[in-house]
Amino acid sequence: MTAFISSVFGVLEILILIAIGYFLTARGWFNDHSSKIIAKVVTQVALPAYMIVTIASKFTAPMLLRLLPDLFFPVLSMMILFALSFLVCYLLKVPHARKGTFKSMFFNSNTVFIGLPVNLALFGPSSLPYVLVYYMANTTIFWTIGVYLIQGDGPRPAKFDLKKALGKVFSPPLLGFMLGIVLMLLKIKLPTFLMADLTYIGALTVPGSMFFIGIALHQAGWGKLRISKEALGIFSGRFLFAPLLMTALVAFAPVPTLMKQIFILQSCMPVMTNAPVVAKLYDADSDYAAIMVTETTLLSMIVIPIVMTCIQFIH
Repeated sequence: MTAFISSVFGVLEILILIAIGYFLTARGWFNDHSSKIIAKVVTQVALPAYMIVTIASKFTAPMLLRLLPDLFFPVLSMMILFALSFLVCYLLKVPHARKGTFKSMFFNSNTVFIGLPVNLALFGPSSLPYVLVYYMANTTIFWTIGVYLIQGDGPRPAKFDLKKALGKVFSPPLLGFMLGIVLMLLKIKLPTFLMADLTYIGALTVPGSMFFIGIALHQAGWGKLRISKEALGIFSGRFLFAPLLMTALVAFAPVPTLMKQIFILQSCMPVMTNAPVVAKLYDADSDYAAIMVTETTLLSMIVIPIVMTCIQFIH
């Protein structure tokens, strides 16, 4: 019960910030343009700064080297989910124009805008290395396989663009992470004033992410939300198959308990917020993707405390 109450309060922290973003959007303070600016500030400025400060000041080389083999777990999990998405897609008779988007949303998690703030709220800064490992695997797979699948729903033939994929994979957050590692390995200490600035900027990550989600929820509109068989299929992938599969993979593995808990929690995050953006870029069904982002985000607020309670029994 203590674990459940703790997880509920952790999620409540997140919900309050989302509610503020939603309320301010309803009051006219935020709009679609604001949403894009906040997303850019978080992903291209705040999150990289947070990575640099945290990695350079709180971690050591041996600690991070031990994490590299752990990429195996999220990669294997998402590959199995990818294969499973074909079966679920077939059983639900998902329309041809949505098949790629459905599959992509089925096996990719929102590891930054929801996953990072949730893990920081529930586990603190010690969760960051494991969050980053999952983030690297998830981001790489989304911007390669995931984008290729979504592109296939559009009017033009899908093609894989390695240059664009690498540009998305080596995003500002990952570059911030890499810079933090360089500073740590070379034992370079940034000036105190610069570290203070980076700390202040990095502190925008969690509230900025939650405001973005609040704006997105308001823009989606409650009237568009509905429970369809396709939505249930996505729910099963995000909140049932993903955490169960990850639990099976890590339960008896000789890895830290905290890593197991974070990987399970990261696996059942909602649909990536990038999915509607990519769908719109390739003339796929972006409205469908946006609705699924909204519905899975709302449902995750119920699922996260339940999963958090269950993973307390993982050792």
